Amino acid sequence: MSKQKTTILRIILLVATVISLYFVPWLLVKAWVLPLPNTVQEQVDQAIDHGFDGVIVYVDQANKQPQFHTAGWHNRDSKIPTKPNALFKIASIGKLYDAVAVTKLVSTGKLSLNKTIADYLPNLVSKIENADKITLRMLIQHRSGIPNFTDTPNFWGNPTKTYEESLALIVGKPANFKPNADYEYCNTNYLLLNKIMDGVLGYDNFQFVREEILIPLNLNNTFGSLNEVNIDDVMSGYHLGYPYDLKEEDHGMHATAQDIGIFLRALNDGSIFKAGEKEIYDAVYENEHAGWVPGYQSFAKYYKDIDAVVIQFYSTTDEKLYNWNLSEIINKRIYKIISKKIK
Repeated sequence: MSKQKTTILRIILLVATVISLYFVPWLLVKAWVLPLPNTVQEQVDQAIDHGFDGVIVYVDQANKQPQFHTAGWHNRDSKIPTKPNALFKIASIGKLYDAVAVTKLVSTGKLSLNKTIADYLPNLVSKIENADKITLRMLIQHRSGIPNFTDTPNFWGNPTKTYEESLALIVGKPANFKPNADYEYCNTNYLLLNKIMDGVLGYDNFQFVREEILIPLNLNNTFGSLNEVNIDDVMSGYHLGYPYDLKEEDHGMHATAQDIGIFLRALNDGSIFKAGEKEIYDAVYENEHAGWVPGYQSFAKYYKDIDAVVIQFYSTTDEKLYNWNLSEIINKRIYKIISKKIK
């Protein structure tokens, strides 16, 4: 390539970079380029400076005492500081517990990964396209093609409260793709999995989760819904542009960061499983997860290279998910801080 062409190419790339930065919120750029703090606590304090109302970080490194790092407010209006043992709406992190429960039911023969929605919920054959072809394995792995009920316009402005209400949002809608032909994250998959588990158990599947996961791990601060907890123990959640505390909205599971950390450690080292179960689980689902509902962002991750479980709670969300992207930047920086201390 000639020198002139090389110069032109560099100018084009520079202009493209400048243009792309124009469309990236400067808050994200700032969070990315700031010097890396020396401690996790400094990074958590910095997150408050970026606009989060409250942050909780739990770190469980091998051969070390678990550490808690908090900043901001447990309740902004009452000026109550963040509490390390606060309950938090963990949203889709709950899918890990669902997947473990399904695994245990498959192991005992109560469920089959190869059976279909039609086998377990025959009344849905005329309501969900491909119900006779979508297997439990596809539901777990988000490969069903079923529309996502939480993608309904303005869903979070008036969220559904029951299985029937949620199902009604996608009944009769065409599939997004043929079963197992693609991947698309979809909350409807787990709505159906929970209904299927209820059916084969004959009782609410969270009781099964409690008996098979929570009690064996002594997880006394994990609950299935808001009505099981003391509301004062729940960390307040806030959504930009919405003036009210969102902690009284019920979106399923609530847990402390430490309880999730203990569960995630057991999930990754296999101690939550009985003989033969880990192989089933590892073949169908993942060992980390994140969650989002208005006012609450949660992250549960195991870093194998440093043998550390890190749980992160952020109590502020926004419509354009800038705070989600900001959280991910902060999470990576926390990992770097922990890694540097090991080295």
